[in-house]
Amino acid sequence: MQPTMKGGVTMLVINVKEGESIERALKRYKRKHSSTGVVRKLRKNRYHTKPTEAKRRMNEKAAYVQGLRQAEQE
Repeated sequence: MQPTMKGGVTMLVINVKEGESIERALKRYKRKHSSTGVVRKLRKNRYHTKPTEAKRRMNEKAAYVQGLRQAEQE
C-alpha cells in the first residue's frame, strides 16, 4: 500500500478488503493522505517566497525556539 508513481503523478492506493465498510476504507485513505503531506506542500508552495525571506523566517524561528529553551532551563 505504498504510493506509486504513474506518469510522474503520485497515486495513493487503498485496497478495500472484503467485508470492510466503506467508512473504514475512507478513514484509512484520509489518514494516509494526511501523512503524505500533500496539503501542507500545496499551502507552502501557494506563493513564491524569496530565498532571503525564507532565510529570515528560519532565523526568527530559531531565535524564538532558542529563547524558549533558555527560559525552560532557568
